[in-house]
Order: sequence, then structure tokens, then C-alpha cells
Amino acid sequence: MSEPASESSAPGEPDPNAEVLLTMSGIVKTFPGVRALDGVDLEVRAGEVHCLLGQNGAGKSTLIKVLSGAHQPDGGVIRWRDKPTTFGSPNAALNLGIATMYQELDLVDGITVAENIFLGHEHAVFGFPQRRRMRNEARALMRRLGHPEIPPGREVALLSAAGQQLVSMARALVHDARLIIMDEPTAALAADEVDNLFRIVHELTTEGVAVVYISHRLEEIRRIGHRVTVLKDGRTVAAGLDARTTSTSELVNLMSGRMVETVFPKREVSTVDETNEVLRVEGLTRGSEFADVSFTVHAGEIVGLAGLVGAGRSEVLETVFGARKADAGSVWVNGKRLRAGSVPAAVAAGVGLAPEERKSQGLLLDQSVADNVTLASLPEYSTAGFSDRGRELRDSRATLERLDLRPADPRRVVRTLSGGNQQKAVVARWLVRDCKVLLLDEPTRGVDVGARAELYRLIHELASAGVAVVLVSSEVPEVLGLSDRVLVMREGRLLTEAPASELTEAAVLDMVMEGSEVMA
Repeated sequence: MSEPASESSAPGEPDPNAEVLLTMSGIVKTFPGVRALDGVDLEVRAGEVHCLLGQNGAGKSTLIKVLSGAHQPDGGVIRWRDKPTTFGSPNAALNLGIATMYQELDLVDGITVAENIFLGHEHAVFGFPQRRRMRNEARALMRRLGHPEIPPGREVALLSAAGQQLVSMARALVHDARLIIMDEPTAALAADEVDNLFRIVHELTTEGVAVVYISHRLEEIRRIGHRVTVLKDGRTVAAGLDARTTSTSELVNLMSGRMVETVFPKREVSTVDETNEVLRVEGLTRGSEFADVSFTVHAGEIVGLAGLVGAGRSEVLETVFGARKADAGSVWVNGKRLRAGSVPAAVAAGVGLAPEERKSQGLLLDQSVADNVTLASLPEYSTAGFSDRGRELRDSRATLERLDLRPADPRRVVRTLSGGNQQKAVVARWLVRDCKVLLLDEPTRGVDVGARAELYRLIHELASAGVAVVLVSSEVPEVLGLSDRVLVMREGRLLTEAPASELTEAAVLDMVMEGSEVMA
């Protein structure tokens, strides 16, 4: 359950007579074989948080790329401050006062925080960059965002995912934008950082800045939003809904065209085979990231890892998978010890990982869906060095249909899929591989309510088939709702483990917070 909005972040009543900053009418955008937008309408007023809802593939990402200048529409009219306009490029949109914070961060790893914030808009005199001025302004922005501890001279690649999100926010704020687009801005943030973000949003809207806010978390929509526009299949199906009073069932029905179960599906019968230990982790330790982590997972069991951002949950999964090498400890699958730090050894033993950062860690974005789905199973599709492309396509299509990936076209380039469908493509890889241990790191991050229900059912289906599942999620109700057993981590160490049925959200929060106010 979400906490009630604090006074500092609760949305005030927007001025019904406020200036209409943006009007998009009948926007159309077509890609080869796909009509992504089919007549979308959107109106945004000064000083409001306008929430954009829709299932993955509904057209949200394409719409904001049109608005940010990354895509050019094929039809329709855009009016900015009551003047017809086009955004020929992201810089053109930014110069008009429209800044975008993308869900998948577009930061440059090899440069500093300050350099990322001012990238493409550096302060310079006679061609020489004013580095001190940019560092000072970057430092002031990080203080405003409530994180003065992030130094402007640090390389951005060294920051956590949450720290990188804050840099992206600072980059949007530095341009003094009139409209800021926020695409899933809280996905990598701990709840105290969410409070910080909402405080900043509230300050901005009181100054007349408008925010287009995209999130799959309906509790956030109610907490921060004023009005809601809903997209489905590239069209606007509802506009101007009250964000706080429109019921969840109505929003879900509008997004999906059908009533979708919004709670975690019940497991009719326990599938845990306690006589069949599939995964054993003993004394796993890696530097300052985590120490002496031990646990087991049986066939048909779902084990959840709960903890704050930075507790070491993702690092443990990556070490089990061989993407990181442990300093001490061991990993065993079906009674055989895995070679430390070897992804091929883990995959050969039947271990699969769906990573948190799907674009940078899990996908070949410019390859087809089929190429991504069969990536871990290539030897099975080869004979005498020749690939059986037909079987690859057939197996990929069957798996995509099972996951309800839309469209279920294995030839489509992964980069063109929505975020939720990209996540499904990662999971599909391990379904084709028929893995024995599936490690899921934030599997529903950026996934809409309908797709979440499908993924929940799929996870239970995999457990029923005997797969051992280890789940990391920043949402405590999700961990408790899906798992048979829960391991609670804090600062790189396991605090406790217990059956999920014996834990409550409050109990987990008490264990992990240690003086903090919120769960990651």
C-alpha cells in the first residue's frame, strides 16, 4: 500500500483558467508495418501534472518521442503556447522549453555528472568551457534534489541507478523548461527519493511549470497527478480524468478494454519440492557489496529478496549468474559447483537472468526479437555450423504468443518494442532455453498493470513446472505476494528468512529501514 501524500508533495488544485501550453490533435506516427499512433489527442496546462497511462505498446513512448523532437509525426497538429509548431529535433524542443527524462537513461558513462547535465549546452567563453561555473551549478542542482553528496566531478558510470536518475532530473531542470516529460521517473528510486522527486514536482508546478508524468504505479498517479489521459492501441480513449477520484477499475478497463486482476494471483497448490534442492548459495562474498550470503532454492519454489536500493540484492543475482566474480563462497546447481565468474558455466548449468537494466545488460537492441530470444540456445539451432532459421522463428513466435508480446513478430527489431515488451523478450530467452534456475531482477519495472498480471501468472507457471525462481523487487507487496519464502537484506547482509505468509509489509520495512522512512 502506498503512503498518504505528504503535505509537501500533495498536488494542489490546478487553475482551470491556466494557460494551455500544449495541444496535440490527431497525431499519427507509422513505422514499417506498425501504426504506433493513430490519432492521439493531448492537452497540457501550465502548473499541472498530467498523467499519461496505457499498456505497453499503447503508444506512450512514441508520443513522447514526437513531443521531444526525436520522431516527426506523419499527421496531426501540435500547438505550443497557442502557436502551430513542429519539433524538428530534441534540441529544437528543448529550446522551446520542453525537457524529457526518459525511462531508459541516456547519460554518457565516460564523462562527469556536471558534463552530463550540461551536455550539448555547455557554458563557454570564446569557445572555452566554463567548467567551474558548470560544476557550481551542478552542485546547486544536486542540493535542490536533496542529494548534495553526489559530487559534480564524479564519473556518472560510478553512480548507482538511482544516482544516475537524479543526474537525468538535474539535466531537465537546468534548462528552465516550461514542460518536463517524466517517463517512469521513480523506477530506480527508493521511496524517500520518490518523496524528494514529488517535492520538486510540487515546487515546479507552483511556479507554473507543467509535467507530463508516465507511470504504471497507480498509487503514484493519485498522489502526484491532476488529470489523466489514457492511450490504447495508439489512440486516446479518455482525457481529462481526475487523477485522484477516477477508480482503479475504470483506469484498468480503459487501458486494457477488459477487467484485469490487479492483485497477485493465488497459487492454488504449493509446487515446492523440498526433496529437490536446485540452487545452493554458500557464504557468497564480494568486496563491500555483500558478505556471507547463503540460501537454497528448491524445485518449484519462488524465493524473494527484499531490501533497500544498495542492499546488494542485484549484485547477489549477478554473482550467482557469473556476471560478477565472488571473492569467497560457492554456487551449486543440482549438486554441481559452478565455476566462479563464468556466465557460460551458469547458462550451461541451466541458470538464466533477466537483469534490471534490460537495454544495457539484457538485449541486443538492433537485432531481431528472434535473435535475442534464441541467443542463449544457439547450439540447439545449429547443425554442422548451419543455423536452422525456420525453427528459430517458429520457437520464438510460439514463446512470444505465450507471453502475449504484441505484435508477436520474431523478425521485428527489439529497439522498436515498448519497454514492457522488451522485458518479455528477455524472459522469453530463458523460456526457450528451458532453464532450471531463473533469476528475475525487477521483472515488472516499467510494466503496465495488464502485463504485470500476465508476468505474475507466468512466474507461477514456471514454478509449477519445477523451475527454481529467485525474485528481486523494490516493491515489498510484490515480493510478499509472489514468493514462497523471503530473504531480507540490509547493507550487503542477510538479516532473516521466513515464509512469505508469516511476513507483513510493515515487518519487512521495520527490518530494512534502520532509521530510513521507506522501502526501496
